[in-house]
Amino acid sequence: MTYEEAVKYILEIPKFTKKNDAVHTKTFLKYLGDPQDGLKVIHVAGTNGKGSVCAYLDGMLRSEEKRTGLFTSPHLVKINERIVVDGSPIDDESFRENFEKVLGAVKAMDESNLSHPTFFEFLLGMALCAFREAGVEYAILETGLGGRLDATSAVETPLVCAITSIGYDHMQYLGDTLAQIASEKAGIIRPGVPVFYAGSSVESDSVIEKAAQKNRSFCKKIGKDAYEILGIKDKHIAFSCSSAYYGNTTWELNNTGIYQPGNAMLAMEVMRHLFGENAHTARWRKVLSGLKWAGRMEEVLPEVYVDGAHNISAVEAFIQSIPQDETGNMILFSAVKDKEYEKMAVVLCRDLRADLYVVTHIDDSRGTGAERLGAVFRKYTEKPVVVKESAREAFVWALEHKDSRRLYCLGSLYLTGMIEELIQEVKSDAELRRGIKEV
Repeated sequence: MTYEEAVKYILEIPKFTKKNDAVHTKTFLKYLGDPQDGLKVIHVAGTNGKGSVCAYLDGMLRSEEKRTGLFTSPHLVKINERIVVDGSPIDDESFRENFEKVLGAVKAMDESNLSHPTFFEFLLGMALCAFREAGVEYAILETGLGGRLDATSAVETPLVCAITSIGYDHMQYLGDTLAQIASEKAGIIRPGVPVFYAGSSVESDSVIEKAAQKNRSFCKKIGKDAYEILGIKDKHIAFSCSSAYYGNTTWELNNTGIYQPGNAMLAMEVMRHLFGENAHTARWRKVLSGLKWAGRMEEVLPEVYVDGAHNISAVEAFIQSIPQDETGNMILFSAVKDKEYEKMAVVLCRDLRADLYVVTHIDDSRGTGAERLGAVFRKYTEKPVVVKESAREAFVWALEHKDSRRLYCLGSLYLTGMIEELIQEVKSDAELRRGIKEV
C-alpha cells in the first residue's frame, strides 16, 4: 500500500471493529513479536497535561543522550505526529513500512479468528515496531483513555509510571466522581513499579496512594509546594524548585500556561528517580526553556494562541494563565458533543474578561453545532457572540476583527489541529494571508 492508502485504512478502522480487552492487545503484540520487550517504558496517564509531561520527558531524556520513542495522541495535523523517534515524527516511508508489518500480523490474527485491533491498538503496534527498529532505549507511552483498560497497559513491565492531574473528563467511560476517574487512571500502576503523580484533590490523591500501596510501589506526590512560579517574561514562565537537587537557580518554560510548571516538575521528578546523581540538570534546564509542545497555550501568530483545553478543569487552568492587564481578549471556541461545553461556556463567560466570543462547528460528526454553541454562550454573557459555521471562516473572521486584542482558540483539540493546519496553508491561501497580515 502507499502511505496515503495506509492512512486511509487506519482512519477507517473504527468502522469495523470494537473495543478489545487487554488480553487481546497482549495477543496482538505477540503476533508482532513483542516489540515492547527490551524497552525501558515510562507509562503516563491522567486527565490533563499528559502530552506536556511526555514531551518534557522526551526532551530531557534526549539531553541525557538517550534514544527515545514517544507515543502520544491525538495528532493535530498529521497522523505521523503520534509516533516520534528521537524528537521527530517518523517519516512517511517508515510509517508505511510499519503499517505493513502490523497489517501482516492482523491478517495472521484473522486466520485464527481473532478480532481486528482497534484504531488505537493498531497505532500502538506500529509505534512499538518503529521503536524496536530504531533501537530506542526509552519509550514514553501516553494512555489514550483512562489507564486500567487502555491498550498501552498491555505493556506489563514499565520502568516507572506517572499520573498527571485528575479532573472531570470522559465521565461516560471513567465514572462520575474524581475517585472513580482516579481509579481508572491508577490502573496503570504495576506491582513494584514506582509511581509519581500530580496532587489534584484529596479524593483522587487518596485513590492513587492506595493503589500504589496495594501494589507495593514507591509513590511520590508532586504538589504545588514542589515549585514556586516567579513570573512570566518574554513568553516564558519562570519557576524555582523547592528541592536542593535542582540547584538554587531559575527554571523557564517556553510557554505561558500557569499549569505547565507543575507538569514540568512531575517530569523532572521522574527524571530525578531515573538518573539521580548522574543527571545533567543543566541540560534539562536548557531543553525545557526551548521546548514547545504544539497546541498547548501555543502562540501561533503574534497575540494569537491555541490551547487544547477541552474540559472544565483545563479551561479553569487556561483562565488562570490569561494576563490580568488592560489588553482586550477575544475567544474562539468549539467543542464536541460529548464534552460539557455548556459548563465550559459558563466559566469562560463568568471568569474571563473577554470583549467578544466567536463560536464555530468543527468538521467532524462529533462536533457541536455552531448555532447551538451560540445560543449557549448568549445565555451567560451580554458581550457579542459571533457564530460561524466553519472553523476556517471563524478563524479568518477572528483575525480580521482582532484589532489590538489577544485571540485565544480553545475548546477542542480538533479545533486546535484545524487552526494549526490553516497556519501551515497560509502561503497558498490569499484570504487567510490577508487575515494574518492584519495581525
